[in-house]
Amino acid sequence: MTDLDVVARGTAGGERSFEQLRCHPRLPLVACWDAERPAIHLWDCGAGQLRALGSVGLTSRTYGGAFGWERAQRTPAAAWHPDEPLLVVAGEDGLRQWTPAGVRAPQGAPAGAAYRGLAFSPDGQTLWGAPSFRDEGGGWESSDALDLASGTIGAGPRWDTGVTEHPGGGLVATLVSDQGATHCLFARVDQGTAPAAIRPLRRALILDCDGYRTPLFSADGRHIAIRGNAYGNTVDVFEFPSLRRVLATTLGAPCPGYPYPREWLDEMTSWSRHNLAFGSRPGVLWIATPTGALIEVDLDTSQSVEHAVLTGTRVSALAATATGELLVAGGGGELVLLSVSSGSPRTRAASREVSEAAATAFLEATAEVPDDGDSLETHLVVTDGTRTWEADDLATVTAAGASDPTWLRLQAAVNAAQFERE
Repeated sequence: MTDLDVVARGTAGGERSFEQLRCHPRLPLVACWDAERPAIHLWDCGAGQLRALGSVGLTSRTYGGAFGWERAQRTPAAAWHPDEPLLVVAGEDGLRQWTPAGVRAPQGAPAGAAYRGLAFSPDGQTLWGAPSFRDEGGGWESSDALDLASGTIGAGPRWDTGVTEHPGGGLVATLVSDQGATHCLFARVDQGTAPAAIRPLRRALILDCDGYRTPLFSADGRHIAIRGNAYGNTVDVFEFPSLRRVLATTLGAPCPGYPYPREWLDEMTSWSRHNLAFGSRPGVLWIATPTGALIEVDLDTSQSVEHAVLTGTRVSALAATATGELLVAGGGGELVLLSVSSGSPRTRAASREVSEAAATAFLEATAEVPDDGDSLETHLVVTDGTRTWEADDLATVTAAGASDPTWLRLQAAVNAAQFERE
């Protein structure tokens, strides 16, 4: 069991609260999404303290009043530079860059780019944005790769739900979503070019429906967690590099089917959509609850322990700092920094060695998707963590049972209808 101790407390101020937290990967900095308007607030979480540093979009109108911004569907995209104290935000005023020196437009940023997703390449030289602002159809068929030094913009593959780097290096994960199924794609990063290119790999995860959050790797790279989806508070955790599913659960009641009862909708929205974190202890996932508690889940033993953290309020967001501490945001505007201690912590050097081995094993067991103009799905080998399907299998399946995943039943129905027409 892990002991949690309060290191520092802060408050958002006024009527403000935070609905999402994203910590810098190496520095004691955290970006906090405002729950009331398309704004992000920056805090220092180092040296045993919590200190407000500044904001991006503080003068924005509240959700609903800000044209084109609806809290349920759209919040500002943002990305931390992997090494520097620099955050790029796509908000009401386009792209803005925060540093301790202030807020300004990023160098080389295209005017009028309204990205829904942002991410930095692992070397920090390229900013990835999705969907491409040059897509005249307004769809999600491609992304942009912006070389910040020259302003050169290259074309990238489709992705729509964040990009996260594996701690072992050389590998990233993202989602390509559709109402029928969502693919969690893994990709190499070609850093020999400017801008750096994302090269999707053939091995992929497949999930039911859409509405997931950005994938989350554990610090030692042995697990990947995915929070979703549009119809339920699901949590799926997979071993890495095997992609074997080790946890599949629904927080609260499962989706009862349409029309949704008011009681179920209230329970679903009471859970934060940003309530997962991996701390420094290997094999442990943290889940924040609407009751102000954190659930510690040991993925190796399937045991869980509940820790009371906030009293009388829900946890509205959870994140882990670069040093493995937990940062909790409460619905009443509280911000709490927690130290995490256990009897057998793994050293950073050991975690790095494990994560590098995991990334290498994955890369050696797959290949890049060829750039031959065919659709992505025709090259993927997908797994749901239990079974694996080649592209040819999915192109010919015409029958699926009630126990099969929804996406497979849909694929079988589409194929059967097509074959009948032919």
